[in-house]
Amino acid sequence: MAEEVVLMKGNEAIAHTAIRIGVDGYFGYPITPQSEVLETLAEQKPWETTGMVVLQAESEVAAINMVYGGAGTGKMVMTSSSSPGVSLKQEGISYIAGAELPCLIVNVMRGGPGLGTIQPSQADYFQTTKGGGHGDYHLIALAPASVQEMADFVDLGFQLAFKYRNPAIILADGVIGQMMEKVVLPAPRPRRTEEEIIAQCPWAATGRKGRKPNVITSLELDPSIMEQRNIHLQQKYAEIQEKECRYEELCCEDAEYLIVAFGSCARISQKAMEHAREEGIKVGLFRPITLWPFPSKALKERASQVKGILTVELNSGQMIEDVRLAVNCQIPVEHFGRLGGIVPDPDEVIEAIKEKLIK
Repeated sequence: MAEEVVLMKGNEAIAHTAIRIGVDGYFGYPITPQSEVLETLAEQKPWETTGMVVLQAESEVAAINMVYGGAGTGKMVMTSSSSPGVSLKQEGISYIAGAELPCLIVNVMRGGPGLGTIQPSQADYFQTTKGGGHGDYHLIALAPASVQEMADFVDLGFQLAFKYRNPAIILADGVIGQMMEKVVLPAPRPRRTEEEIIAQCPWAATGRKGRKPNVITSLELDPSIMEQRNIHLQQKYAEIQEKECRYEELCCEDAEYLIVAFGSCARISQKAMEHAREEGIKVGLFRPITLWPFPSKALKERASQVKGILTVELNSGQMIEDVRLAVNCQIPVEHFGRLGGIVPDPDEVIEAIKEKLIK
């Protein structure tokens, strides 16, 4: 079977791609607006075709600890949830990061705080990029802006997770999870054999055969050893920051003003940019694809030619802090966002540019 072109939701694309690229296990719990990930997997019954385990756990806490266990054996394992559910997973995520285990987490964001609303939001930016759990750790964070990227980032997320032995997260918002678009699904490939896992993951707990035991833990009671472990993690994070920044630029070469946005807000901002240019306002769009590592160097270089930057986010202003740090506050950086699950239209973005930057 080759690649397949289909029309589907972003959540469905994640599920279908996971099956096709040979994921070993999914452990999750339903919550709007990401429930279609689990529902699609259950409908497809991959345990009958690829042998993939699909399990609805008794809670989000149980799900992330099942991921911890599966990741410790070198398997390709993942979970998905939405904002309150991801909050419940934070302790386990910190354990996984501390144990240096690869896995994939999907967060299809909804509005908060608290139970909030089932409508879309981007208010989990801080939680994702600043370490939502305890300790000094980072997740590799990918922000899709289309259904195609929802599919593509499943494979990319696992590649980066295994390359750096670090959990990766797809941070989508409810708009991208629920919208339907044409998507090219990857050609199916078989799950890795036990021999391949042992060869690729010599650190994994696969059963001792002619080697010393592999101990998977994030616990270390000797402070001097724990300090060295943390230093090692920080060196790894520095390498990721140097090598894995991803971003997209549109119409930035002659731009006088810059919009910085991710996810669905990048889609809206692209249309705003096109309409603004029709009015003679030279606007460019800078879209971070990795929210961590944030593409600070590239943004700083692009910002040197513009008069001001507007961040467009479905929150009260979170990514704006990274944007201001990137440009070292040398030019005006303003924020425009809607709250409570209200999605702005392009005209609102244009008005914000005029009011906040051009005045």
